[in-house]
Parts: sequence; structure tokens; C-alpha cells
Amino acid sequence: MRGAALATFGHGEFELDYTTDMSANWIQRALPWVAMIGAMVALRVMLLVGDAVPFNGDEAIVALMARHILAGERPVFFYGQAYLGSTDAWLAAVAFAVLGQMILSLRVVQIALYVGTLVTTYPVARRFGLTESASRLAVLLMALPPVMLTLYTTATLGGYGETLLLGNLLILMAYWIESPTTGRFHLVRWGLFGLCAGFAFWTFGLILVYLIPVSLWLLYRGRSSDWRGYLIAVAGFAVGSLPWWASIGQFGGALLGELTGSAIANTVAAPTILESLGVRLVDFFVFGATAWLGLRYPWSPDLIMPVAGFAVAAIYAVAFVHAARRGPRLLWGMIGVLLLTYLLTPFGGDPSGRYFVSLYLPLSIFTAMWLDHLRERAGARWSRWLANLSIAVVVGYNLVGTALATQQPHGITTQFDRVTWIERGREQALIDFLVAHGETRGYSNYWVAYPIAFLSHERVISSARLPYHLDLRYTRRDDRYQPYAQAVAESPRAFYITTNHPPLDVQIRDGLDALGVAFEEETIGSYHIFYSLSRKVEPEELGW
Repeated sequence: MRGAALATFGHGEFELDYTTDMSANWIQRALPWVAMIGAMVALRVMLLVGDAVPFNGDEAIVALMARHILAGERPVFFYGQAYLGSTDAWLAAVAFAVLGQMILSLRVVQIALYVGTLVTTYPVARRFGLTESASRLAVLLMALPPVMLTLYTTATLGGYGETLLLGNLLILMAYWIESPTTGRFHLVRWGLFGLCAGFAFWTFGLILVYLIPVSLWLLYRGRSSDWRGYLIAVAGFAVGSLPWWASIGQFGGALLGELTGSAIANTVAAPTILESLGVRLVDFFVFGATAWLGLRYPWSPDLIMPVAGFAVAAIYAVAFVHAARRGPRLLWGMIGVLLLTYLLTPFGGDPSGRYFVSLYLPLSIFTAMWLDHLRERAGARWSRWLANLSIAVVVGYNLVGTALATQQPHGITTQFDRVTWIERGREQALIDFLVAHGETRGYSNYWVAYPIAFLSHERVISSARLPYHLDLRYTRRDDRYQPYAQAVAESPRAFYITTNHPPLDVQIRDGLDALGVAFEEETIGSYHIFYSLSRKVEPEELGW
């Protein structure tokens, strides 16, 4: 039949060859995408199989919110605070409904979000004028990135994965608005842009690193006749961020305060404004930037493979010099917004580098632009060789750095306070011990209370009333979920659990002795348990 049909057209062989070529072309185009996305997914599967990314308190909050959503709760923000919308918890709830209530479901959501980020990075790069080969290289650098990006797109802290994807979509929508069109459809584009921006703002305020430069770019490119479009976008933003505005009555000024970093306002201990700015500049260029480039892990000040790291830093430095003239201004604007955020708000006191996650787009695109420029230099075989070597060095450094991180006792962790590095794999032993001794209510710290509540299916509930810092600092915002605090308050008995904190153990032991309360002690991994108290003791009785 196929041969007859081809004979009828008179040029059968040509048509058959053309069909074959089209099929071969499609496969050829698809293979790099399959390879890059497959490599990203394979890397994360290996991390999950090896239990390399610990399940911590922040991720447990998302998991508990998702479970409670399925039970009928409707949280607007991350438990216990007035920022970080519940988008991540709603996505986790969907995953729980389909896959079951387990940690793996949370990680599947993050991997799916990051697949979306990779897929949208290519058209973003093309919109910025990169060649097809450079755009693919940008995707490759995002697919096999430094440890920090791998970490924050595998474990969830409530909104980083969504922000990366929504940020790419905002850039694409801005270019979509700029493409030729008139009439109502043009206003629809503005409205959709505003809706996406508002939703992203409610999800995580970090989206401002994208939204501010994108909005300024649109204003710069726009004409006075676009005033209707601007109004439609503002209205769309108000609708998309409606949960944020609707919470003003409940949270009041806390909404703006938390958006500008009030929760970490005490992290920069400098007596003068100038000294505070100095600390924040150090945090930006020394701590934040080195974690961003993969030269150190987010949880450690130590450099990773310093000699190779110096070579990688040199490649990035040349790429940024090259991008100083050719790089898209919008991407430079993102870097500028984050720098101003570090200097002008308490977020500059965070040395982990996690807020640099939004800057992996400019890092990947600037690096891809430079390396593609090297590869395409006419008549310069050495430059193509140097470009390919540089790609191998950067990607190889990222992969080796990730592999070395998995060998650390605490794994690839989001925690930069050593006291919170809790030994993995002992959670079930702790739960079994407590249940066997009838201890299902008590007091612990933030990094114990919520993971144990989720993993025990809320059989074991504790109020996060204990400090975890070695200097015994404590904030009541650690006690995130009031129904847990209420359940502990109503219980006739209570345990105490500490982690990696000998001074606190001494205080509890001495305090119980002073009150004449008998008790027993047990240690399971990093967990130190005070149980079988002869009477219930509130933390206030111990002097806190």
C-alpha cells in the first residue's frame, strides 16, 4: 500500500527519504532533551535511593500541611508565619492523594517542578538571543548544577522549586507581551502576566528577584498607549495574590514585616549601620556567591576541592566579564535586585546562600554564552578545544562535588547549624521507643517535633518549646502548629527530647532534680530522651 501510494505521486523515493529524514530529525532533536532531563532525574534518584538528602523540620511542615489539606484544612501560609504561600503544600497534597503520604511523594513534586524549569530555560535562553547550541548548553548547566541548586530542587523548603519555574514563565510572558499584537488579545496577555506574577508573589516573595527587573523591562519597552495593559496587569496581580491580601486582617503588619525579613532580623549582630552593611556585603560576595558557584557547600565555610574550584571560578569570572557587554540587562537586573535585598533587608544576614537559587538562570546563560562564543570562533581550533574542556570541568566539578557531599555523615543538608545535623535513619527507632513506653506527648525542638509527627502519622506529638542553639536562644515561632501545643498542654504526662545539646541536657537534668521529679534517660542516635517523669513538668518550671 505504501509503495503504491508513493508511485501515484510520482516521486515516491524522494518522499520516503523525506519522511525518514523528518523522523531522524525529530529523534535527533529529542535526544539531547531526553539525555539532559534523564541525567537530572537519574542524579536525584541516586540521591534518594542513597538517602543522601535528610528529611528535616521545614520539609516536614510542608508534609504535615499536605496531610491536613487532605483532611480538610485550608492553610494560606507556611505554618506559623505570614509568608511562603501554601502552594507547595497543595502540590504535595495532590502527590499524597496519588502516590501516598510519604517523603518520596514530596521529592517527586520537586523533581517534576524542576523538569518544568529545565524545559522553560531553553525558550528563555532563545528569547535572550542565544543560539540553539548555547541554549542547550544553558539547560545542561541547569540540569547538572552545583550542589546548592540540586539540594533546593530535591528537598522542599516551601517554594524554591515553584519560584524557579514561575520566574521563567514570567520572563517568557513578558516577551509574549512584547510580540506584535493588538486589541483585546494584547490586554489578555497583560492580564495573564499579572495573574502569574501575583500567584508567584503569594507563593514566595523571592519572585521579586525576577518580577522587579521584568516589570522595569516592560515599562522601558512599553509605550504610553499601554496604560490599559498596565492597569490590567495590576488587576491580575491583585487577583493572583488574593490570599496574601485576604490575610491582612489576620496578620496585619506581620505580612510586610516577614516579607522584608523580620524573622531573621537578629542574624546580623553589628552595632552600626555601616558595620551591618559590611557584614551583608561579606555574606553576599564571600558566603552567598561561593555557595552559588558551588565552591563550598551551603552548610559549611570550607572550600570544595580548592584547586579545581579555582579553575571553575575563573571560567565563571570570564563568562561574567563577557556578559558585561553582551549579557541581557534583565539578567543583570536580577543580580542587582538580590544584591540590594542583601544590603537593605535582614535577608543579608543569611550566610547559607539559599536566596541565590534564583540566580542560577543568569549564571547558566552567561556561562553558556561565553563557552558558545569560544566554540564558534572561526578558524580557532584551540578555542573550541578550550570551550569543550571548560564544559567538562564545570559539569565534572558539580558532579564530583555532589558525590563528595553524599559521603558526609549528615548528608546533603539544608541546615547550616551543626547542632541540627541529626543522625539519619534513627527516627523509627525513636518512635518505637516512645510508643512502647506510652510517651506520645512532650517537648522537643523544631527539628525533632515535625519530622517525628509526620513519620509517626501523628501518634507522637511534641510542642517545639525547646531551644536548639548552643547559646540557648529560642523563638516562639518554632512552635509552629498550635493544635500540637494544645494536645501537649492537655496531656497528663510529657517527655523531653534534645539533639546534640549537652548543655541543655544538663539544664533539664538539674532542673528536674531541683523539682524533685524522678525520670529516666535514653539516647538513640542524636536523640536524647527524658521520659517516665514522676509528674508532668512544663518548660517554664525549668527556667525558660
